[in-house]
Amino acid sequence: MKTWLITGCSAGLGKQLAEAVAGRGDRLVATARSTDPLQTLCERYPDTVRSMSLDVTRPGDAAKAVALAESAFGGLDVLVNNAGFGLIGAIEEGEPSEYRPMFEVNVFGLIETTRAALPALRRREGARIVNLSSGAGIAGSAGSGFYDATKFAVEGLSEALAEELRPLGLKVIIVEPGPFRTEFLGRSIVTARREIAVYADTAHARRHYRETNNGRQAGDPAKAVTVMLQAIDAEHPPLHLPLGPIAHRIAERKLESFRADIAAWRDISVATDFDTDNRRVQP
Repeated sequence: MKTWLITGCSAGLGKQLAEAVAGRGDRLVATARSTDPLQTLCERYPDTVRSMSLDVTRPGDAAKAVALAESAFGGLDVLVNNAGFGLIGAIEEGEPSEYRPMFEVNVFGLIETTRAALPALRRREGARIVNLSSGAGIAGSAGSGFYDATKFAVEGLSEALAEELRPLGLKVIIVEPGPFRTEFLGRSIVTARREIAVYADTAHARRHYRETNNGRQAGDPAKAVTVMLQAIDAEHPPLHLPLGPIAHRIAERKLESFRADIAAWRDISVATDFDTDNRRVQP
């Protein structure tokens, strides 16, 4: 029986995961900015589920959630950093008042929650840190550059963290969902107020996508959670977990594009060392 701390449990994949974790008998600290959506879950599983209000941008909240896991259930085995939201708009259209709050939640909030949980996680053999990224963290696209940047940051941070924690036996999993039929395109996305006409054929396609695809995504969130649980429970979980066929296509195209760039410029781009130097540092 594992003890979990999940952020962003009020909706979407976070809610689905919380329900699945509680349903299989694990212990859970379910968090969201408001605990109202979590009350039914707590009432259904009074012995194994606790809830608390957690704003990942508010200093001290994450530490209180970890303390609750330790006092109620004796420790913490799995941290799931799921809280986050998106922003649609061309880079030129975005304002600091729109994109900075997203970085505070998606990046800095994740960092502070992870830092608060690490001492407890290090005390548990086989602990897991699960960071929700996105297909947007694999490859950038017009109209979602600010959101992409937050998820690229999550990817890099998670890869570094995985190396730091590997000798300690802790595993990091980066979950990279494609489109799933959750509330994300509705309640979890904001659109830049400014709209510049020259981006009609590029960034503004993302605005149209949101308007026409909300509630029509092919991805089944229940199936996504099943795959996530399989990965988290695995003895050797993947570092990267693209979820769904679209996420896999994004990853494959990114690898193909990356390889093509490397191959095309290899002879030129590697010719950068001193001609004779015995002090070379090996990677």
